[in-house]
Amino acid sequence: MWVSLNRAFLSIVTPAANQPDSKMLLVRARRKGDIESVFPGAKVERTPHRDYLFRALINREEVARAMADEVFGVSYSNFKASVRNKPLHDAFARVWGIMANLQPTAPYSGGRRRGASRDLFGGA
Repeated sequence: MWVSLNRAFLSIVTPAANQPDSKMLLVRARRKGDIESVFPGAKVERTPHRDYLFRALINREEVARAMADEVFGVSYSNFKASVRNKPLHDAFARVWGIMANLQPTAPYSGGRRRGASRDLFGGA
């Protein structure tokens, strides 16, 4: 699961593909400090030969509580505008643009994308 917060970007997965019922989750991040901003006190390892540079094993219940706290704490009407860190903001803006291509109409356009295929967009 990818989690985009206005102060962090996290990837949350099971510690191993064969452990879907594990009591622990592997929380991964690309930037130093992102995991700690959500999970203070987490034992974060730097893993330069892995796909995410930073990772920590965290109890599944703690992860669930932290995610619920994030949802209850939402106080903005525009996510991108709430991101104060410029590199993080710019990365989210690029992701927003890429994900906008998944919908059959361009954002704010009201019309079908030129060359949009019904199959590409699930028959809509």
